[in-house]
Amino acid sequence: MGKDQLRRGVRRSLTEWCDGNGIQNNKNYGAILKFDFEIAPIYTYPMKYIHRTISNKAFELATQFPVVTITGPRQSGKTTLCRTLFPQKQYINLEDPVTRAFAKEDPRGFFNGIGENGSIIDEIQRVPELTSYIQPIVDQNPQKGRFILTGSHQFELISSVSQSLAGRSGLLRLLPLSLEELSAEAAVKSPDTYLYNGFYPRIYQDNLSPTDYYGIYLETYIERDLRQAINIANLSAFERFLRLLAGRVGSLLNINSLTNDTGVSGPTLKNWLSVLEASYIIYLLQPYHANTSKRLIKSPKIFFYDVGLATYLNGIEQQSQLVNYPLRGSLFENLVITEFLKARFNNGRKSNLYFYRDAKDNEVDLICDSPDILSAIEIKSSQTPSTEFTKGIISFKNTVKTANVSGYVYYAGNESLVYKDIKYIPWSEYSCGEIGQCDHPALAGTPPKEGNFKK
Repeated sequence: MGKDQLRRGVRRSLTEWCDGNGIQNNKNYGAILKFDFEIAPIYTYPMKYIHRTISNKAFELATQFPVVTITGPRQSGKTTLCRTLFPQKQYINLEDPVTRAFAKEDPRGFFNGIGENGSIIDEIQRVPELTSYIQPIVDQNPQKGRFILTGSHQFELISSVSQSLAGRSGLLRLLPLSLEELSAEAAVKSPDTYLYNGFYPRIYQDNLSPTDYYGIYLETYIERDLRQAINIANLSAFERFLRLLAGRVGSLLNINSLTNDTGVSGPTLKNWLSVLEASYIIYLLQPYHANTSKRLIKSPKIFFYDVGLATYLNGIEQQSQLVNYPLRGSLFENLVITEFLKARFNNGRKSNLYFYRDAKDNEVDLICDSPDILSAIEIKSSQTPSTEFTKGIISFKNTVKTANVSGYVYYAGNESLVYKDIKYIPWSEYSCGEIGQCDHPALAGTPPKEGNFKK
């Protein structure tokens, strides 16, 4: 069968399917034509495209696996990334109701309409059973990079891919923009700018007000994604719960306290937390337990995948409100921790991040657990370096004697310094994927100097 004949046959079957389901007058009827790349409009860059660090890893995986799966929060840039990197592939969006219905009711017909170049299938968690149909297709023709799948519900999608496409799909996680990506476009601004703006691409590409953007983002998330994931009888209670979490950013998760403050049962709150994690809203940083016999804290700490959303949920409507805001230090900690996380994910690695706190409240904000070294990292929003910042790191070094531990302080100042072998790094200088291994670029070349510290 010739290509034109196949195209006509596919369009005819799609048309018949739409007619049979009474949707021939649907405003999305024309979307069925997008099943053939030559019919679909050519994708164009956004007005201001910001290069994503993860691009190299995505290309690499597309040369190694027949399927590449990219998960991440809604609007983190997954669609733009995929259509920019793989413009030769036809684009299929399962958010479109006609396309989604067709994929659910006739998956074989759905895949028969896809050309030999393969396709980008966006939001595949909307029809997760499609992964089981992809398996025999790529087994029969294991062409590398044939299918690019995206989704914004990490647990459901990863589970589906793990079951149906084990060994056939490379997996990446794309979070919102990193400081490294933004610094390639313009000079690094003050910490408060990023605490207020956050890192979602549209804020920078379209010059949007963060307050307006996050208000719409939150409404869309609750009204669309949340209703799809779980049945919440009291949406106002859920929104109150989300704001309470933002008010406890950087704190230990305490379900009993949240139950008292919301009036919602513990099991329900745990279910809500799972959904917030799965949809890349909440990030729970787990405690570090290895290589020590001390009694340690077991609860995770609460962070947000995007600090701008946490700032918005705390009621901040102007950047100037952050100057003396009580949670500014915790929000700054959130920013730095998620930058480490982005560095890991952008290089195709899993998180190796933890925090340390013992029963005597000796604490290190971030532990980076690499094969040959543990990096103990303290995060401070102060611009003035102090020897007090090193107390938790020194305690951790004395506790974990079986491992090679190096210490760092990331602070809001602008000088690279050293105190008792603990290196003080300006927050704005971490700018490459190696940071995710705690191999900081600022440490290369000239060593940090001994500094004048506040005692």
